[in-house]
Amino acid sequence: MKILTQGFGADTGLIAVYIERPPPMSEYYNLNKIQALIGGEINAINMASGNGWRKVFNVYAKFIAQLNHRDHNFTKYDVWQKYRDNCLLQQHSQEALLFSPPKIGEKLYKYQVVAGRTYAKKLLRDHIFTNTLEWLDDEFAVDRTLNLVVCPYFDYRQLSNIKISKLCGILHSLD
Repeated sequence: MKILTQGFGADTGLIAVYIERPPPMSEYYNLNKIQALIGGEINAINMASGNGWRKVFNVYAKFIAQLNHRDHNFTKYDVWQKYRDNCLLQQHSQEALLFSPPKIGEKLYKYQVVAGRTYAKKLLRDHIFTNTLEWLDDEFAVDRTLNLVVCPYFDYRQLSNIKISKLCGILHSLD
């Protein structure tokens, strides 16, 4: 059985972040593709789904801003809030937020980030990817061959600004 890739954003690009579940909204329950968000959709998700999703989108935008990758178009925006509102996970972005397990053999994104140690351990248990991860500490792991990183969940308390910096450093080390 073929596993469909489900999520938001660009279907190829610089980075894919994997989280376990989509927003709890009926229009996303049966998502069977990578769907680019449209302007205002992040705000609509935040309004309908609560503070947890606001944190996910804010942390993602802050992460992209701090990553400051030479192959990313963030430099068109002067602050992460403008990037979040005008580009994040839209068709013209270079990233995705995926709710399906990583497809390790496909090279659709330069970097793959699994957000959440518990989710990563579930993927390991289910043999979605092999245990070739090098655990750097209790929260971060890296597979340099696959350009895959495990980090804390995209939430202010779990992925603080200091930990965003660490995640960016790990990704830059993969170049």
